[in-house]
Order: sequence, then C-alpha cells, then structure tokens
Amino acid sequence: MNLNKSLLFAALCFSISTTSFGQIELESNADLSTKYANLVKVEDLKNHLTIIASDDFEGRETGTEGQRKAAEYLVENIKSYGLVPLPGESGYEQEIAFTKERWSSIGANGMRKTFKHLWDFCSFPATNTSIKESFDELVFLGYGVEDSMYNDYEGVDVRGKLVMVYDGEPVNSDGVSYITGSTEISDWSTDFRKKFRAAKANGAAAILIIDRDIKSRISTNRNRMLNGRFSIGKGEQAAENYAPNLFISSTMAQALLGKKGKKVIKARKKITKLGKPVSLKVKTELNLGFEKETRTLIGSNVGGMIEGSDPVLKDEFVFVTAHYDHLGKRGESIYNGADDNGSGTSTILDVAQSFAQAKADGNGPKRSVVFIWVSGEEKGLLGSAYYVNDPIIPLDQTIVDINVDMVGRVDNKYEENPEYIYVIGADKLSQDLHDINEAVNTNFNKLTLDYTYNDENDPNRYYYRSDHYNFAKNNIPVVFFFNGTHKDYHMTTDTVEKINFSKMAKIGQHVFHLTWEISNRADKPQLN
Repeated sequence: MNLNKSLLFAALCFSISTTSFGQIELESNADLSTKYANLVKVEDLKNHLTIIASDDFEGRETGTEGQRKAAEYLVENIKSYGLVPLPGESGYEQEIAFTKERWSSIGANGMRKTFKHLWDFCSFPATNTSIKESFDELVFLGYGVEDSMYNDYEGVDVRGKLVMVYDGEPVNSDGVSYITGSTEISDWSTDFRKKFRAAKANGAAAILIIDRDIKSRISTNRNRMLNGRFSIGKGEQAAENYAPNLFISSTMAQALLGKKGKKVIKARKKITKLGKPVSLKVKTELNLGFEKETRTLIGSNVGGMIEGSDPVLKDEFVFVTAHYDHLGKRGESIYNGADDNGSGTSTILDVAQSFAQAKADGNGPKRSVVFIWVSGEEKGLLGSAYYVNDPIIPLDQTIVDINVDMVGRVDNKYEENPEYIYVIGADKLSQDLHDINEAVNTNFNKLTLDYTYNDENDPNRYYYRSDHYNFAKNNIPVVFFFNGTHKDYHMTTDTVEKINFSKMAKIGQHVFHLTWEISNRADKPQLN
C-alpha cells in the first residue's frame, strides 16, 4: 500500500469513527412508529383542548369542581381507549389531600410588654393549634428532653403548665452530649418536633423554646410562618401531636423570667457541669392569642397504562406525564390555562390513544407505558411529589419520565419557525436518553431542538420547575418538552384560540416516536 492510499484509508476510518461516535441507532419499527404517531392529529388535539380549557372547567384549580370535571374527562377518555388502571386499588385516580395552614392572627404579651411576632418570637402554623391562654407561672425545664439517657421530665409535673426550655441538648464543657455520649448530637437537637411531642405527652399547656439564633430561623422560614404553603396530606395534625409552641428570643426569655433569669442561667450551667436535669418554677405573665386557618384541598392524579407485550420487558415502565391543573378562578375571572397545561394534557391524551390503537392492532410496545396526569403542580409540584413518595409502580422499575408542559404556543424567538421545542434535562442523568431523543428527531419530525433552558446557568431554572423533577430526584432519567413562556403565561388570556395546533401535533408525534423507541428497544437508557 503506497503512502497516498494509506492516508486515504486513515482519513476514511477517522470519518467513520467520528460519524458514529455518540450516535444511537434506532431499534424500533419505523413504519409502525410513523403509522401510529400520525394518529396524533390537529383535530383531536383541538377537540380535547377546547373542552379542557373551557370556562366550564373553571381553570382546573386543584381541589375545585373544575379540576374534578377535568379528571372525569381524562378517565372517561382513557377508559374508552382501552388503557388499563394502574396496579393496586387506586383505579384510574390516585386521590391526594393538600393542606395549607396559616395564621389569621397571632399575638403575645405580658410583663408590661407586647412581644412582636417574627422579631421577639416566631411560631409555625403547621405544628400549632389555635390557642387563647393566660399564664401566671412557667416551669423552666432545662432542654425539654425525655430520653433514656437524660430526662428533664422525670419527677416534674407540667400538666396544664407553661414550659420553657433551651434549644439543643445538654452537653458538657468539652461538647460531649449527655444523650449520645459523644460530640455527635442527637435528634433532640435536629428535630424540634420531638420537644413539642414530649411536652404534649406530659400534658404541658404550651412550650417556649429559647432560640439563641432566632434571627436565622425567622429569616429562613418567614414565608412559611406568615403565609403557610400547601403540603401533601392532611397536615401534621398538631392538636393530636404537639403542645402549642413558640421559639422565643433570649431577650423575650429574660423579660418573662425577670429577676429569676440569673437562676435559670445558673441551672443551665449546672446541667452542663453535672449532666443532671434541673427544673425551676418562675412567676411570670404571658397571654397568648393564636388563630389559625386550615385549608384542605382534595385533588387526584389520573393514570392509565398500556401493558407491555414482552414477558420480561413489560416489567419496565416508561412514564409520560403532564399536569392538568391550573390557577382556577379569581372572582369572576377564569384562568383557562390553554397552553399551561391544557396543551400538554391534550397532547399526551392523544399519544395515549395512539398507543392504545397500536396495542389493539396487536402491535403494542414491549415495555409497559404509563400515562399520568398530575394535579397540584401549580401548588408546588405536589401531585408528582405525592406520586413518587407513594408510587404505584416501583421507582426502580420506572426507567424514564417524558414530561410535557406547555407545548401549544410559539415564543418570540421562534415566531418565524414554529416547529421547535425546548428540550430540558435529557442529558442530566442519561446521555443515552439525550442521544435517543436526537436520533428520533433526526429520523422523523426534524424539529429544531433548543437546549437554551438546559444550561445549568440559565436563571429561569426550568429543570427544577415541572413535574419531571420529582422523578429526577429519584435518579430516574427525564426529558422535559416546553415551548417557552409568552405574555399570556399565568394570565386570563391563555386561551384556546391562541394555540398553534399544527406545531402542537408535531410535538405530540415526536413524543410518540420517542416513547415508542424507548418502550421497544432492547436496552433501557442508562444512567451516566
């Protein structure tokens, strides 16, 4: 072989290697994929979205009649397609309670002083009940610990009494805990609820915790204390579990203790030195008036499944998700949420119908495909958080989540090229998933895939702001499809007539192709 031929051969080898490196070969039947992807049609999407984003559904706010109507619509359709319920007793709906607790009023005064909430003291609504009590005595009770190694409550009657304790736990001058026997602290320091529970169990009327860094606690938790936030479930059931409780500043503690403050400091020093509990009764004056509001919403996730045809691979599950809730009504104004996220809801409904048709034709996927419409997204991704915390399908059998949130509009950047989609998260946990998505797009719809919002430095942080993230937190590869925001985002003007259904259908077809490929290929996308 002469030199020119050798150089030519080397160049050819280099060309082949660089072309194939990082690419994924598609394994599913392209003709079948095209046949069923093409069942995602403009007219079907428009029919679904016109209903889902109608005034009759009143903006689909979680816990409202509109959200329940939307859930009924989804269940009715997926049952008619032939999707089967998810395993277990939930059927097509997984009911969820969301609870928000906040103070309607909160006040404390005594010793000729009015104490200021979020300055002299602070209190979490979630761990408290409404209380209106006056006290003329308190019991200083060390650290409020009730443990086999150290017990502040032993031999002390606190029934109906106001208890004052220090934060943390008793340690000696070398920082060794009297509870753990080492410099490692116990959960009496890290879980303040233990002190609330102990006070409740011993009959205390209320407990004050002297917080020596109260400014930091207030700064970190100000919004939770003022406005509350929705949490999953029916709340912490404070009346049954905790004594009413306040974190108080050292200044407020001194005011309540008066001249006995020095005795309390001596008692703390004695505990530090000897590791033995010390209690002290102190005359004081404290009036508490707390009024709490509790709001509980009952929502539901809706889900159905196409069971896989392969006897082994059917126990691996590809998830396709979208949230179907929105902002609801504010007075007489309805936030219809056509794009957010009626578009994603309708898209995966049509994708589900296409998979159901493939299954009915004897061409169903090898892996099982699960479609879930979650509620509570607008309350803080709560529906998807509930699902992953109490999964119907084991998370270790869930191989990927494909999430669709806002795919019906065109942002300013793509006014001249509406056939695009922002792709977020595909390469965060699995380069395979990113490569499969790229290959599917190259072979079929040829959308412009934009990774702007996938950048870790992007200030919008969209990767953390939709339901796929709760799956990603559990080490499940995810990809999030998103059209970007627009002037109607979270406005009453996000309505059906502004939806680009042709573009939406192309994205729905892409979601079908990607789901089809992952559900039929020999190997699942691998974690990096």
